[in-house]
Amino acid sequence: MTGFIRANKGFLLFMLLFGVFRTAVADWNPIPSSSMRPSLLEGDVVLVNRLAYQVKLPLTDVVVARTGEPRRGDVVTFSSPHDGTRLIKRVLALPGERVEMRNERLLINGVESTYSLEAVVREPADGMTMDALRMVEAIDGRSHRIQLLPQRAVARDFGPVTVPPDGFLVLGDNRDNSADSRIIGFVPRHLLIGRAEGILVSADYQGDWMPRFERFGISLR
Repeated sequence: MTGFIRANKGFLLFMLLFGVFRTAVADWNPIPSSSMRPSLLEGDVVLVNRLAYQVKLPLTDVVVARTGEPRRGDVVTFSSPHDGTRLIKRVLALPGERVEMRNERLLINGVESTYSLEAVVREPADGMTMDALRMVEAIDGRSHRIQLLPQRAVARDFGPVTVPPDGFLVLGDNRDNSADSRIIGFVPRHLLIGRAEGILVSADYQGDWMPRFERFGISLR
């Protein structure tokens, strides 16, 4: 074993540093589901900045120092408070805010978000194809695209609830096909992994695995 280490110490050191880099500095996250459509598609691979909000001890959720504050509209990766699964969703409500949803319209501190219809498309869901409404949701001066599935609408109403200190309400952009804070609850800050900065590469893994070059390098900020 000693001889093996001596003969491969350069490679082993590289792998060690690479592992530390991925667990503490930056990472990439494949998108396995449709919960963030239309912003993210199955087969996208996003770059995650692990230093956007805090520094953690590698391979743990122990926060050493805070480096920034999550903002409304950030796309974040985190460990689910329900079962530890890594998820990716959008931050919609911040600590101390009062949030509710009425007929799939968000209200933050009593102010209703605004919505505009972008397109009606056909999307797969539940083993069938159904109409999907592509909308632009504007909240507090920031906007992003979401998708609604009228035939599948779930959890259209909740609250009002108050986001706890150091907690965040996160939702999937594909509102009627996402296991988010409506199901798993608020996300504590220490479970945040990082902020998704953009799409590195993308391929249609549900089809012919052809690269989707038009999605390479798309910013999520």
